[in-house]
Amino acid sequence: MIDPLSRFFERAAGMHGPVMLMYHSVTDGGGTPEWPWAVSRRRFRGQLDYLANEGWATPTMSELLAAPTSWPQRTAAITFDDGYANNLAACAELEKRGMCATWFIVSGSIGQAPSWPATGRPEGRLLNAVELREMRSAGMEIGSHTVNHVRLTELDEDRQRFELECSRRQIEDVLGGTVRSFAYPYGAWDDACVTEVREAGYQSACTTRTGWALRDGNPFLLRRLTVFNTDTVGSLIRKLCFGSNDVSWTSLTNQTLRSALAWLRRSPR
Repeated sequence: MIDPLSRFFERAAGMHGPVMLMYHSVTDGGGTPEWPWAVSRRRFRGQLDYLANEGWATPTMSELLAAPTSWPQRTAAITFDDGYANNLAACAELEKRGMCATWFIVSGSIGQAPSWPATGRPEGRLLNAVELREMRSAGMEIGSHTVNHVRLTELDEDRQRFELECSRRQIEDVLGGTVRSFAYPYGAWDDACVTEVREAGYQSACTTRTGWALRDGNPFLLRRLTVFNTDTVGSLIRKLCFGSNDVSWTSLTNQTLRSALAWLRRSPR
């Protein structure tokens, strides 16, 4: 059930160009997972059903960038960071609906428990080599998220190069094909990181900055909207409309008041 106000805002969805959605873990059942970056399978299904029923195109990241102006107004590239094994269920749900997505894999933990710390993260391993190959055969894109899920901004140039180049080679060896896309772990990047990503052979990279995906006109600084554990179809609609993660009713009310006050100040007296 979608609330009337979100349905009202829905009319503006897609007017600013493509968006990218960022997921992490998809857990069994229909409750609210404790980890903020996990969604229940029931809510994930509902979000996909909404996108499918409303005619949203869901290209992979590389497909979107190959012809950015050829996609319809309502285009949402779906992405997953890290590569948790429970994403297999998400992949199956996408396949059922004829939808695609892009996965960014931490190559040093393929088929193993994650090697980096994260409080409250669901237990379990990452996707293994066989599963990644099957997903790619099903039309999903597999990209890189470094070898060890590290903040590139905290590394020297040699270590950055290792994390980027080694990860790409490891995943290419698993897939038997080219890896073109990358996501900055923790959304951490600077100009030097962007240069290293480009020189490591990637063709695009995404951040965790909010906004319309192609807003900056730079394929190495793509923007994404995060889907959190508490997001309903209604809040997803508002994110698609406003290009923001903060679409609570309080936040939207404050934004409206600020806009109204700014208009009044500009109006002739």
